[in-house]
Amino acid sequence: MTGIIYKIVPAPMWQEAVDRGRFDGAPVDLADGFIHFSTAAQVRETAAKHFAGQDDLLLVAVDGDALGAGLRYEVSRGGALFPHLYAPLDPRLALWAKPLPLGTDGRHVFPELPA
Repeated sequence: MTGIIYKIVPAPMWQEAVDRGRFDGAPVDLADGFIHFSTAAQVRETAAKHFAGQDDLLLVAVDGDALGAGLRYEVSRGGALFPHLYAPLDPRLALWAKPLPLGTDGRHVFPELPA
């Protein structure tokens, strides 16, 4: 499995990673020993489950093919295969980082994502 994968991250945390040239992950990533990513089909549920009501977030897109052997797809929520990166992420590998604002209904408003 490859293609574009997504990381939801607080904007200040991502900016710090860009400034440092290295993203080691959010606290949950550090605790689990890998950086959690989601596919396009999974990322909306990830936002609802783990980032409900949080503002000032970014959706970061990364080409999974560029991550090499450190990227593994592993069984997680509901038996689905989720991308996990067992290495730091070089922020320069991000294809883009876009705001993930909250809509009036309290849910995150996503940019259009490829299927």
